[in-house]
Amino acid sequence: MKPEISLITIWTDKIEQMKSFYNQVLGFEVENDLGNYVEFKNNGVRFAICLRNVMYGYSNEYNKKAAGQSFELAFPCKNPNDVDKSFNKLIEMGATPVHEPQDMPWNQRTALFADPDGNIHEIFAEII
Repeated sequence: MKPEISLITIWTDKIEQMKSFYNQVLGFEVENDLGNYVEFKNNGVRFAICLRNVMYGYSNEYNKKAAGQSFELAFPCKNPNDVDKSFNKLIEMGATPVHEPQDMPWNQRTALFADPDGNIHEIFAEII
């Protein structure tokens, strides 16, 4: 195994809501839509969403109810002002606000929002 990530898949029970959110709200273009698996165009790591029940036959672990915040996707912005503008646009388009833009001690301006499954994600920019 190489220590690198090749694909990020978000497991969901709401494939249509999640596909719409990542496509229409976040702007990811659909590259491959198999109905129960949707892969989006992305530079670098492949990015997909998939119905959780696709994996039921492989492992009973996928039958378990997910609990807690177990991952975060972080999306870069051009500059600190773009964080505020992007956050407001995401909320207007249907993202759930989690934390308003704020300057953080690690020299980034960040904001948090959630997708339809409640996964919390971040937008950020370096403070120069």
